[in-house]
Amino acid sequence: MTNKIFFIAEIGINHNGSLKTALRLIKECKAAGVSLVKFQKRTPAICVPINQRNQKRQTPWGILTYYDYKNKIEFDKRHYDIINRYCKKIGILWTASVWDIPSFSFVQNYNVPFIKIPSALITNTKLLEEVAMFATCPVIISVGMSTIDEVDKAVGILSDKLYAILHCNSAYPSEYNEIDIRVIETLKLKYPNLTVGYSGHEKDTLPTIVAASFGAEIIERHVTLNKNMWGTDHSASLDITELKQLLQTLHSIEVILGKKDLTVYPSETAAITRLRSDSNFLVNTESGTYGT
Repeated sequence: MTNKIFFIAEIGINHNGSLKTALRLIKECKAAGVSLVKFQKRTPAICVPINQRNQKRQTPWGILTYYDYKNKIEFDKRHYDIINRYCKKIGILWTASVWDIPSFSFVQNYNVPFIKIPSALITNTKLLEEVAMFATCPVIISVGMSTIDEVDKAVGILSDKLYAILHCNSAYPSEYNEIDIRVIETLKLKYPNLTVGYSGHEKDTLPTIVAASFGAEIIERHVTLNKNMWGTDHSASLDITELKQLLQTLHSIEVILGKKDLTVYPSETAAITRLRSDSNFLVNTESGTYGT
């Protein structure tokens, strides 16, 4: 990922429990030029707080308890086997954010390039210790809603299993005045051995573009087929048209940032000849006259 922005298209739960929608999103992301799509894996019996389980909510399937809703949209092994085969078939990588230890073990059964621990879980010491002990692939974390001390503790626990850290604001959507892209510089200085990136939840793409300009080597954005679809994450997601436009812009940023070394390019030769040709004449600054 060095010197090239690696893009994570976060499908997350924007499939709304539909395998058909998930596969279409994968197909659209591949066509847009995305290298990797990411899902979210949870065990609702562990992840849904007891005091929220019986709360009612209106869903496309009628009024459900929050617990039943979370189970309704959760993919199981049958779904992920199909996703895994489809991704291999069309040539795109996939992985998932893991929200609990059984989900971590589940995702480990697939040959994913890395696993992600979401911002909400980087203070979950038991999960971090399990991942640090048993992860067979690199680990990425996001640091939304976290203090630098909490981040530092997570980095310490994960140790050499940790590959990258993504700056993040966990509000959906995030407001400009709370995104603080300069944190990318802070993280680069504090963790020089880690790859630093940005996980964005803003409604548009400007903060993401700024993050890339500030040296984010990984960019993660939620994607959706329609920003007006039912669900909590769609409004902070990119539709496919926005995704394509962002990918083009990120590529342009890579080109524009270019090299760190000062380079004289062949295209400048004519300017050198025209503007530095042995000073054919000099300017007398006192008289304002010109002469050879």
